[in-house]
Amino acid sequence: MGIVLEVEGLSFRYDKKQDRGNVMDVSFQLREGEWTALIGHNGSGKSTLAHLLVGLLQLDEGKIKLNGSVTKKEQSFEHIGIVFQNPENQFIGTTVEDDVAFGLENINMSYEEMRERVDKALLDVDMLDYRMADPSQLSGGQKQRVAIAGMLALEPKVLILDEAFVMLDPRSRKELMATIRKLTNKGMTILSITHDMEEAAHADKVMVMERGRIKTVDSPSQLFFSDSTLEKPFAEKLREALKSRKRKVPDKYMTEEEMVLWICKSN
Repeated sequence: MGIVLEVEGLSFRYDKKQDRGNVMDVSFQLREGEWTALIGHNGSGKSTLAHLLVGLLQLDEGKIKLNGSVTKKEQSFEHIGIVFQNPENQFIGTTVEDDVAFGLENINMSYEEMRERVDKALLDVDMLDYRMADPSQLSGGQKQRVAIAGMLALEPKVLILDEAFVMLDPRSRKELMATIRKLTNKGMTILSITHDMEEAAHADKVMVMERGRIKTVDSPSQLFFSDSTLEKPFAEKLREALKSRKRKVPDKYMTEEEMVLWICKSN
């Protein structure tokens, strides 16, 4: 998988008089078809970093490269999409398809191409059957998928999800995770910003942000197994609890699916 997004030495401070920045010397790479979770406490700089990537804030230092080329602010808007935690704040149209088409109308796209892109985006998030529905009548998970479709229609290289799971019930969260995995399987690069360790556990890679810097980059299995300072996903908490009760559990991190399978086989 090739490198789609490369960040080099990114720094930013809201108060230019302060020595300490909100984002400081951040560097990382995102690859095609990869789901990366960015985790960290409130105030660690996660959302500020996202706003820098999409051009909502002007960086003080550093470079953002897309497919090897340094981006300008307007190119960030064009090639990096972002979906926020409350999808209703991004709804414009009176129907699902109108809402997804809104961004395309703003760039004066032909009706034929617009129709094709809207249908493809809705199909990618399994919402094509709801194209004439009122967005306000959808479930939380469906609303979030429509918001994602609105970004996909613009054909970005990278899609950022900023706390997109926060307002969702368990079923909607599961549906959205399946949608994200479907998109990465088709080559979309995803960066999800989250406090939720269960969400992060499903990603391909996890970046830990602390006080404006990237502290750690690792796979979920390595990170949650080795870093005692992080809150553990439920499956890892269960594994550790069973181990403390002298159960012979595998001495490695396991996903929920792997844990369920192990429990079924061991009983």
